[in-house]
Amino acid sequence: MSRMDLAGKTAIVTGAASGIGAALARALADRGCNLALADINAGGLEEVAAGLRSNDRRITTTVLDVGDEAAINAFAEEVRQTHGEAHLLFNNAGVALGGHFDQVSPEQFDWLMNINLHGVIRMTRAFLPLIREQDEGHITNISSIFGVIAPAGQTAYAAAKFGVRGFTMALRHELEDTSVGVTTIHPGGVATNIARNAPRGEGVTDEEYEAALKIADQSLVMPPAQAAEIILRGVERRKPRVFVGRDAHALMWMERVFPTRYWSMIKRRLARNRAGAG
Repeated sequence: MSRMDLAGKTAIVTGAASGIGAALARALADRGCNLALADINAGGLEEVAAGLRSNDRRITTTVLDVGDEAAINAFAEEVRQTHGEAHLLFNNAGVALGGHFDQVSPEQFDWLMNINLHGVIRMTRAFLPLIREQDEGHITNISSIFGVIAPAGQTAYAAAKFGVRGFTMALRHELEDTSVGVTTIHPGGVATNIARNAPRGEGVTDEEYEAALKIADQSLVMPPAQAAEIILRGVERRKPRVFVGRDAHALMWMERVFPTRYWSMIKRRLARNRAGAG
């Protein structure tokens, strides 16, 4: 299949106010895309959009909670009315949640699943008809390396990201004979604020919370702009899956070679890192 040219196409990006979403918005604008940007953070969203607006690109912003099905449907209709088309959908918005399963309340668990998994599904359902009207289109769903490995303390996040992975792979198979391509993204440690913005489980102690943040600060190192370029190169090449970062590739291979032993190997490495830091 030929390489996809993104110039002149209209792209929808959720979670566009910061992190990977903001970097995707900038990289797409650099490629000549029109943008429909969405985020729950109105101020950050407008700041990103203000730096991208020009006479030759149409940039619109919508304050959106991807956990709200009615708001998603209204957003899709707004894009149809203002842009008249949609070629590219980047389901990037997501949240994190700190704590083991028995430290997280049912309400907290459901809150994360509603955003990270059901938000992706609802956005896809809302925008797929518009994307299918185009000569070519593409849906890109951001899973995580935690959609490949499942660390302790990430039951909610891993459940959602494994769900995104399965949903996206099945959707790709369903759409393989259509004009719509589908890609699953598995980022590793990208330097975003997702960990620091994450609420913690109701049973998580201050000590446990600070230890988790320390590990996150050590692990989340790739600049979002670099991650966005890797993602878009994968979309342009219509790749089914994209792993972002050396850590993501290493963990993918670790899980593939040691599917039942990788967690014990990771635990030993974490213990050595903590001992060295001490």
